[in-house]
Amino acid sequence: MGKIRVGFGYDVHQLKEGYDFWLGGIQVPHEKGAVGHSDADVLIHVICDALLGAANMRDIGFHFSDTDPQYKGIDSKILLKDVMLLIREQGYEVGNIDTTICLQLPKVNPHIPEMKKCLAEVMGIDENDISIKATTTEKLGFVGRQEGVSAYCAVLIEKK
Repeated sequence: MGKIRVGFGYDVHQLKEGYDFWLGGIQVPHEKGAVGHSDADVLIHVICDALLGAANMRDIGFHFSDTDPQYKGIDSKILLKDVMLLIREQGYEVGNIDTTICLQLPKVNPHIPEMKKCLAEVMGIDENDISIKATTTEKLGFVGRQEGVSAYCAVLIEKK
């Protein structure tokens, strides 16, 4: 067995009207979207951070600065693909990914199968190695007031 490492990611994005809402690599219909330098896909961002952290390669902002114009409006799936290349260059493969999205509205559960399919294709891993869960905050805090979305991610990677 190779060296096993774990990583953790956390991210938050503000929600505002007039923006598309990208989550887990797919566009989710909603009257508000996430605001960010890229497409603001909070789920992909936490996966990137967790993977980079597990490989001891800093974080998403280190590799893809939010002040760099080349990343303005970029599809986060491109960032995730690049992160997978970075960790694979270090000899790592994904064991599994466990995520939680915190969002009051819209309901995420109907979109989870499509998100898993999309992420698995981008990462070149099995859908069964990706867990996506969703919760509300029972109308408490910025998530409950529908001002933002947050997500958490834990990953396990193994050096082959």
